[in-house]
Amino acid sequence: MTSTSIVQEALEEKLGERRQLEILLVTGRSLVQGMSMEAEGKRSRRYRLSASTLSLNPEDAQLIGVEKNSRVRVETEHGAIVVNVSIDPGLPRGTGFIPMGPWANAVVCPLTDGTGMPKYKNIPAKVRPTEEQVPSVEELVSIITGRRVDAHPVELDLREGEKKIIEDFVCPFCGDLCDFIKVHLNGNIVEKVVGACPLGSSKIRNYHRDRIVKPYIRSPSGLLEECTLPKALDKAAEILASSKHPLIFGLSSTVNEAIIVGVELAEYLGAIIDNTTVVCHGPTTIGVMEAGAARCTLGLVRHLADLILFWGCNPAEAHPNHFKRWVIEGGKHVKGRKDRRVIVIDVRRTATARMADEFIMVEPGKDYELITALRMAVKDLDIEQSTVAGVPREKIYELADALRSCKYGVGFFGMGLTMNEPRYRSLEELIKLAHDLNDWTRFTVVPMRGHYNVTGACQVSTWLTGYPFSVDFMRGIPKFIPGLTTATDALIRGDVDAALIIASDPVAHFPRKAVENLSKIPLIVVDPKWSLTAMIADVVIPSAMSGVEAGGTAYRMDGVPLRVKKIIEPPTGVMEDHRILLEILSRVRRLRGE
Repeated sequence: MTSTSIVQEALEEKLGERRQLEILLVTGRSLVQGMSMEAEGKRSRRYRLSASTLSLNPEDAQLIGVEKNSRVRVETEHGAIVVNVSIDPGLPRGTGFIPMGPWANAVVCPLTDGTGMPKYKNIPAKVRPTEEQVPSVEELVSIITGRRVDAHPVELDLREGEKKIIEDFVCPFCGDLCDFIKVHLNGNIVEKVVGACPLGSSKIRNYHRDRIVKPYIRSPSGLLEECTLPKALDKAAEILASSKHPLIFGLSSTVNEAIIVGVELAEYLGAIIDNTTVVCHGPTTIGVMEAGAARCTLGLVRHLADLILFWGCNPAEAHPNHFKRWVIEGGKHVKGRKDRRVIVIDVRRTATARMADEFIMVEPGKDYELITALRMAVKDLDIEQSTVAGVPREKIYELADALRSCKYGVGFFGMGLTMNEPRYRSLEELIKLAHDLNDWTRFTVVPMRGHYNVTGACQVSTWLTGYPFSVDFMRGIPKFIPGLTTATDALIRGDVDAALIIASDPVAHFPRKAVENLSKIPLIVVDPKWSLTAMIADVVIPSAMSGVEAGGTAYRMDGVPLRVKKIIEPPTGVMEDHRILLEILSRVRRLRGE
């Protein structure tokens, strides 16, 4: 090597050091990600472009010489990934945002600190420009799992026929369970959806796309081979019957009737049964166990609330109808948006923050400190520090006065609180803040639940076991031990030897270490569509889409049960979730001699 090339290499190395940016990485939902996931599936180009993008503050992007559509390498102590770049002036300097999905989860922290909730937010990361290509979802899943990725998507035949309008249809997308939707049908074609948000409309209108219509079993060659439904059910039962400690997971995008059978199957097998609460509002549930609750129904929000606080959530993108239905529309005593004060507290200026009367930016990971300071202000105690969590002391006192002086206040909170390092302690403090405020006025807090029946999964589990999620029947009695019986921890440690996944996609949403271990055990998937988990499964069983092709009951985020309707017949030979689980249970009993 010549002296010139040595000097050139040294200069390039120093330039690389200067062009490296240190950030706190935050993950969360985005509107485009959700729409593309429901409309086109997770293997689509639009989903990849939306979920494999790092948003940066313009000054941070300029510092390392990248711009929109550039590519960067994001490295944490847990992994590295190549993603595209987007510019977001609403992000504070030093913070980066990647939508939840397999790209983000390749680098998030798997540690749950005994709560079941991995650290999906505020992860120290290094970002530098790169010429490497962004991996496709198939490449990424194959790299992480070491399994051969396979899928056989089908678009259902759509035929014109009887025209009818389904009124008071309950949307099967998110926890708001909007029950005022009108669906215009022409045969089995959804011609129009009236009243639904873009996410709900995408799910309903595109129910026929990316479907699983035949059962599959993975062959010795590593490919999924089509088989008969009885053969797939027999294989699933054989895997579960021979396992010592299986995991049953998901059940948040199905109906209560299926969840009931899932609990019965878990009890019979001595399995862990868990739902997606473990990676969304599991800390909220633990916080309620510590401090009680201070909740209300959404009807009271509409009719009484004159102050609404959104903390660590972005309903404008995750629950798009929420703001319109519960903030803008009026009720009996509050006539609408002009009679309501809306305050948003978040680490970045989200779409929801732009619609609020006031936005308070909190430092990433410092929500707990701000809540405790706010409790002090509500109690007229002195705050010694001039700023807390990046918020001036005067602003904290001003916010406390606003909360105390409202007639009826409601705080909606999301995963900006549940996924932070304090975990359930932040939620415990927020509930205690609501209790403090009830000495002055009426104040409640309501979690912004994600999957449409995740609240139902918790309710049904509580009826039947006494615990809302992460229940282990290994010793014949239900046990709930966060950090031990939680699905994420059990997978990260390798404590389970088989898995049955119903209407969920842990490969897309669990940390890398959990996904790696999930791929090492026999895996059964029951789902209407091709998820990333189905693409690496050993047994794939198609199911009817709950809320469209299968009816039943589901719980809204405020705990109100609603009846969801079946409006379209499922594909020939495809059963509802609860019937599939009953068939598996029956076969397991037979294999064990009962």
